Amino acid sequence: MEQKRVELKPLKIGPFTAKRPIIQGGMGVGVSLSSLAGAVAKAGGIGIISTAQIGFRSPDFKKNPMAANLKAIHEEFNKAREIAPEGILGFNIMVATKEYGQYVKEAVKAGANVIISGAGLPVDMPKFVAEAEEELGCGRRTMIAPIVSSIKSAMVICRMWDRKYKTAPDFVVVEGPCAGGHLGFSREQLEEYGVDTEQVSRTYKKNEYEEEIRGIIKTVKEFAEKYKKEIPIIVAGGVFDHEDVMRQMELGADGVQVATRFVTTEECDADPAYKQAYLDAKEEDIVIVKSPVGMPGRAIKNDFLARAKEGRIPVTHCFGCLAKCNPAETPYCITRALINAVEGNVQDALLFCGSNAYRCEKIETVPAVMAALCGEV
Repeated sequence: MEQKRVELKPLKIGPFTAKRPIIQGGMGVGVSLSSLAGAVAKAGGIGIISTAQIGFRSPDFKKNPMAANLKAIHEEFNKAREIAPEGILGFNIMVATKEYGQYVKEAVKAGANVIISGAGLPVDMPKFVAEAEEELGCGRRTMIAPIVSSIKSAMVICRMWDRKYKTAPDFVVVEGPCAGGHLGFSREQLEEYGVDTEQVSRTYKKNEYEEEIRGIIKTVKEFAEKYKKEIPIIVAGGVFDHEDVMRQMELGADGVQVATRFVTTEECDADPAYKQAYLDAKEEDIVIVKSPVGMPGRAIKNDFLARAKEGRIPVTHCFGCLAKCNPAETPYCITRALINAVEGNVQDALLFCGSNAYRCEKIETVPAVMAALCGEV
């Protein structure tokens, strides 16, 4: 019997409406820059550029990474805007980033429609956005969202924004334990949700986290009612196909965030060797690793991870990327490992991925992926 086609509703975030309720997850270093974000925005979704060491290609990056990164925020956004003149575009900015506030302000000045922040709780994001908009002499134009992984973290950030800044998020991204990159869970929590830390995607029990999602939706709704505004809930982590999308909608989500599926697209900004690593990965190759950010991360097994497991990999140059990183003690330089990944040196790289990376079978186009996610094919 032919599967019934379900038409998804557009995603409205403040004054912006995405025809398709798909946000492309921010992936750094350099995996989601102007090409990928622009293509997703052009296809009716929301394209997200990662600010993580965004200026790594600049000749001045090693000498002055901060200046190179701030300049690249404008350059990448402008290139994405050329691809999608009417599209919705924004940035993902890690709270763990050194000089986090400066990155937020620069993203606002560049023209971001949205900013999403995780890898820590973005307690002062509203302040940084307001200060940048005041400098520009404009009203509210950038919608902001924290990434949360639990009812507790959703409550904490909503209460803090309420108390300190008399505001609530414009939308909230709920990132579950099947997400790629850094995870807002301890190893113990991952095990609690039925995730074996060596073979994560095979043992994950989806329904155990669904109750948490429902609780987060209920928590955020309280603040939406207080501020008399709609606060869309975007669910991320393990969303790979239309069935996954519809499952999240049934839970009460307004949209989904997808990252891994977009890596193996023609438009993705990463080197072809990085994409091939996804195509070659088997389910058992996807593991949880220790990251210098201080959070667990999900990545593909390779020579680099084997060496990191044996002992510390000395840092030869500090790029000043993380607020809480001691180059003399960190297990390895995450900037160098991620730059190696995006440049195609995959055996000396940290290959972040989501739990479904092994399901990537071919290089696709962004329009084809968007249509598949929305059940249009």
